[in-house]
Amino acid sequence: MFPKFDQLLSRRAFINSGTVGIGSAALTSQLLAENSVAQTTAGALKPHHAAKAKRVIFLCMAGGPSHLETLDYKPNLVKMDGKPMPESVTAGQPIAQLQGKELKIMGPQHGFTQHGQSGQWISDVFPNISKLADDIAIVNSMTTKQINHDPAHTFMNTGTQISGRPSMGSWINYGLGSESKDLPGFVVLTSVGGGQNQPIAARQWHSGFLPSRYQGVQFHSTGDPVLYVSNPNGVKRDGQRAVVDAVNSLNRLRNRDIRDPEIDTKITQYEMAFRMQASVPELVDLSDEPQEVLDMYGAKPGDGSFASNCLLARRLAERGVRFIHLYHRGWDHHGGVKANVEKTANLVDRGSWALVEDLKRRGMLKDTLVVWGGEFGRTPMAQGSGRDHHIKGFSLWMAGGGVKGGITHGATDDFGYNAVDNVVTVHDFHATMLHLLGIDHTRFTYQFQGLDQKLTGVEHAHVVKELLA
Repeated sequence: MFPKFDQLLSRRAFINSGTVGIGSAALTSQLLAENSVAQTTAGALKPHHAAKAKRVIFLCMAGGPSHLETLDYKPNLVKMDGKPMPESVTAGQPIAQLQGKELKIMGPQHGFTQHGQSGQWISDVFPNISKLADDIAIVNSMTTKQINHDPAHTFMNTGTQISGRPSMGSWINYGLGSESKDLPGFVVLTSVGGGQNQPIAARQWHSGFLPSRYQGVQFHSTGDPVLYVSNPNGVKRDGQRAVVDAVNSLNRLRNRDIRDPEIDTKITQYEMAFRMQASVPELVDLSDEPQEVLDMYGAKPGDGSFASNCLLARRLAERGVRFIHLYHRGWDHHGGVKANVEKTANLVDRGSWALVEDLKRRGMLKDTLVVWGGEFGRTPMAQGSGRDHHIKGFSLWMAGGGVKGGITHGATDDFGYNAVDNVVTVHDFHATMLHLLGIDHTRFTYQFQGLDQKLTGVEHAHVVKELLA
């Protein structure tokens, strides 16, 4: 009547389970650390070609920074300031909050200056990032498909408009594994300030249908970086070790019967959590950083700032973390775009520059891909004193990891509205990032629901070769 229950209580099953479980306990305990590290660090594939980048640091300017006040110089907009936007440009185009309203052009609210030997045009709100003109590739022809914040982040992070799919950090962590045995392969940090602080949902760094051990782990910028990273009073490390060993032994016994990959994940994550109790406090203790380095970043330990997160990003990269995602939630400027862009830029300018410069000094920039950009741009039409969401053309920059520095790729039209030259889609961006990591995006798949799923989806995507050094 209850075959599974009878089977578990049968003499043969009891002897098999009992003797194997007891007999393997000592060996399991010995090999535990080795096996869990192997599962954590081993990738699902060998690189398809020689990689230029080993890791990615994505500096996400959450909220949609205005390309017209940051990276896309449009002198013609100065002449057209206050004039009606031609209907031929906007007819039938998706607009978020200005739909059905009178559309008037707003000229750039900040000046632009050429920098470096390359003569790249960069906004005056970035006195520090401007120093990187010859190290960065500016892309002024980005496009996306989602015009509101959360779905636009979902599309940028996962390559699809469907919630619940794996994030790019999870894809990369799954494909290449982690270089660290003591830290997660995918770490997320957040900061706020300068504008409306758009919320960022944890599903933006979820692993979706990939095994859950590849999802991002959020480190808190203030207080304990990871919840429960410290043992409660009275709990010692050897006692914690005994608990982890006991729980994982039970998990292994159970998993021998049901073969659930999520139990494998629980085993490796228990081990990772135990090792993180030692590695994380050392990671966030900046007392070993020279004052000159702290000053360069503008970092103050424990302040939760973007600058401090940039310094932590460098330390995470040094320790082998594969994908590091920093969100600064302060770029949503529907009003007061002039003052607020300057304010928000001031919060991220120094840290962004210092991160690239620091990596360069340490010889790490050559194999670290740094990306700076948001989920979309802003309209050339005014929304009062601000700008609305915009998806037809926006900007980002990339540095290191095999990227050609000192170039501007692509362009928008004279209004900064439509990307018209060398258009780059989100899928193109993902394909290029994977290529720099040694991965052919057309061959990088995971079977789910009977289909070979890809980060770059089923639509055409191409590697932007002009960006490659």
